[in-house]
Amino acid sequence: MTFAATVLTLYPEMFPGPLGISLAGRGLREGLWSMEAIQIRDFATDRHRSVDDTPAGGGAGMVMRVDVLAAALDGVAPGRPILAMTPRGRPLTQDRVRALAEGPGAVILCGRFEGIDERLFEARAIEQVSIGDYILSGGEMAALTLLDACIRLIPGVMGAPSSGMDESFETGLLEYPQYTRPVEWEGRTIPEVLRSGDHAKIEAWRRAQAENDTRLRRPDLWERHEGARVQSPSGARRRKQDDVK
Repeated sequence: MTFAATVLTLYPEMFPGPLGISLAGRGLREGLWSMEAIQIRDFATDRHRSVDDTPAGGGAGMVMRVDVLAAALDGVAPGRPILAMTPRGRPLTQDRVRALAEGPGAVILCGRFEGIDERLFEARAIEQVSIGDYILSGGEMAALTLLDACIRLIPGVMGAPSSGMDESFETGLLEYPQYTRPVEWEGRTIPEVLRSGDHAKIEAWRRAQAENDTRLRRPDLWERHEGARVQSPSGARRRKQDDVK
């Protein structure tokens, strides 16, 4: 099964964009995933190819029309989840990315202007997704971000299979610090444990660093991680042992 991405956008020339180079681009050329960018204006019915209109009730800006967007969505082959990139959506998580990457692909709707007529979400099964608490000029950059996160998990796209697992968020923690040559730079050296060759000590050091960085930098992630550990039977036993110590 090939991961198939269909993007509905006013700017199809933005795709595949950066997804057409590096590992993602090679995967695209090798047929590991596919992409289609569809011009929303092609589904407008007036001579001006209008896709937006003034907000009901007044206000600044323009709103994307429900009839045009519905026609665009209805013209796409069914069977894949439909996602709309919007700051009003649920935050994108690595768990959701992995679930999407393991599926048949996704249809992604890129919003523009002041947003999308709410009736579209009432009438169609659309998952609203946000990539962060900030505003972009449109959903295209967010769609590229979502697709990049998914594509790198497709088997064969990345090099070593473990590369996709040993990273931030995959284990509920931020990734540990990374180093490479030269051993010494401006008086700073690579931690001795990483040069020891003792894989058990290296693994323990990396785990401790990941936990410490997560606790200090992302207390929200640390709280969820600790909660999940306590809820598991093995985690509960570890916590009890820690308390005894």
